[in-house]
Amino acid sequence: MIEINSNNFRTMPHTEADFTDSNVIRVWKTGTLEPDINTYAAVVGSDFHNGIIEVDVCGGLLPDAPDYARGFIGIVFRAAEDGREFESFYIRPANGRDCTDPVRKAHGCQYFSYPGYTFAYLRHFGITDYENNVNTIALNEWSRIKAVIEDDYGTFYVDDVKVLEVHGFKHGSDARGNVGLYVDIGTDGLFRNLSISYR
Repeated sequence: MIEINSNNFRTMPHTEADFTDSNVIRVWKTGTLEPDINTYAAVVGSDFHNGIIEVDVCGGLLPDAPDYARGFIGIVFRAAEDGREFESFYIRPANGRDCTDPVRKAHGCQYFSYPGYTFAYLRHFGITDYENNVNTIALNEWSRIKAVIEDDYGTFYVDDVKVLEVHGFKHGSDARGNVGLYVDIGTDGLFRNLSISYR
């Protein structure tokens, strides 16, 4: 497990973090409503290429969250030191177990790649391979994300259920960089029990 403290993490622009518990980090986005950007807390020196990333996440909503906020919360990996590029997987807890809208429910999780391959880009061009439903998640409840990364292929699990496979990461099979804890618009995000295994 990675120890959760201010020495092990640094925040990207428009990102704030609080370390109120020895095993929990709170992360939230501030100062912008632009989606799918580099708003995460990076694990200092993680230098990840292949391996397994696991973390417990709990996505709630900030008091000023817009009506389209979904509790977006997840991970980034192979992130450049300055945050200029990374791969990401996140869940939308509001689109999970308690959601009755079938369209929203189909968007329970998301892979995207920064910059360029945002969810808006993928939706605009009708690319549906990078989203799926996730029936176990809900706002303000803990879930466990597991990412198994091998070169240009990733398998993603939520609560021990495989929810997404990605073939062909946008930054290529040789990319490497930091792991990070990601949030998006309106999310009050909690993370605990982070582990990173390298291959």
